[in-house]
Amino acid sequence: MVKKRNQACTMQKVRSFAWLMIAKRAAFLLFLAFPALAAAQADTLPLQTKPVARNIGLEGMYQYGHVFATNAFLKGVNEDATRISTFQALSFNLSLQTNGKKQWEQSYKYPQYGLGLYVADFFDAEEIGYPVAVYGFLNAPFHRWNKLTFNYEIGFGATFNWKSYNPITNQFNVAIGAGESFLIDAGLNLQYLVTNRIEVASGFSLTHFSNGALKKPNFGINTLAPKISIKYNFYDKPAYLKQHIPAYAPHNEWLISAYGGLKNVIFDSVNIATLEKYEGLYFPVFGVSLTFNRQLSDKSKIGIGFTLSHNGAVNAQAAVDANELDALKGKFGDKILLSIYPSYELVIYKASITLQPSFYVYRKKLLTQSPAFHQRIGLKYHITDRIFIGITLVDYSFHVSDFIEWNLGYRIIRH
Repeated sequence: MVKKRNQACTMQKVRSFAWLMIAKRAAFLLFLAFPALAAAQADTLPLQTKPVARNIGLEGMYQYGHVFATNAFLKGVNEDATRISTFQALSFNLSLQTNGKKQWEQSYKYPQYGLGLYVADFFDAEEIGYPVAVYGFLNAPFHRWNKLTFNYEIGFGATFNWKSYNPITNQFNVAIGAGESFLIDAGLNLQYLVTNRIEVASGFSLTHFSNGALKKPNFGINTLAPKISIKYNFYDKPAYLKQHIPAYAPHNEWLISAYGGLKNVIFDSVNIATLEKYEGLYFPVFGVSLTFNRQLSDKSKIGIGFTLSHNGAVNAQAAVDANELDALKGKFGDKILLSIYPSYELVIYKASITLQPSFYVYRKKLLTQSPAFHQRIGLKYHITDRIFIGITLVDYSFHVSDFIEWNLGYRIIRH
């Protein structure tokens, strides 16, 4: 009994640590979304308009759209035996309009960025709940006319209040394994200035919800929806500042980084109590990456890289002792993986978004394993010109999360 209590306590600590990482990631994602705030006091040009801190707007947005049938629960294996195909959502954004005080603001055609609050309804409150998200976003123009702008937008954040999987009370919901998850959002919109203070917008966005395999089952939820919004600006249309931007001198760089993380594994076939079975076990994932980039402009880098990793969840096995799971140690070499990938990096001041379609070129062959082709999407923030931190989501089939990398790296510049 003492051993069982100790193991239960250990499992609870592991889960608490996992969700602490979610909370930290949410805070970090929000910070990444607002790169200008990190240097808001470092003015380099005299302002000719109202201070940026007053260029604040409040926006309300509504969506009604499509839920992709990417897992059995959404396809109809649920309490109502009905396909979950639609959802609606309401969000409120507090944004700051840039005016060119910083060079990156002019390069991105004077974008808006800020914080948002999001509430969704999947028309199945008993099994999904009403998830609530807090996120950071960037809304930047492709093109700006007098009163009309055509924009792209990206957002990252944390989602709470899910009714997640429970093997006894909510056994069908294999989409969401925990009450908390991450949110990734991308879309396009047209924004029109009706008066000096009021804007309306229409567009669409793709949204992905997942906990990054910190708690399984975790097949995720993906949506596509049009949206409409109305916004009130607490400022008149600003006079955008223009400064001379010298021609960019392309250069090369090497990025060296290390990462760590956790992955949850459930052992369905073991004969133990149901709740203990679906707690599963946590296995460490860690590795090193090396990337060579060519920075072509102040906004874009392209390159090639590889990652050498040790994934403790590969071919994971467990034994049962007093109705508790104990992880069995496997051969270290059996869990080594080597992947290679082209890399694109979108640079937003000190922050970056990385996209890396990847291929495993070395790993032990198993009867059941994830596809060799997988995807890496990451966020990176430069603490200094040389040192950076980041988060990378590794997934496959474009919608199934495998694990999350928490990165720390060093940059070597070659002009």
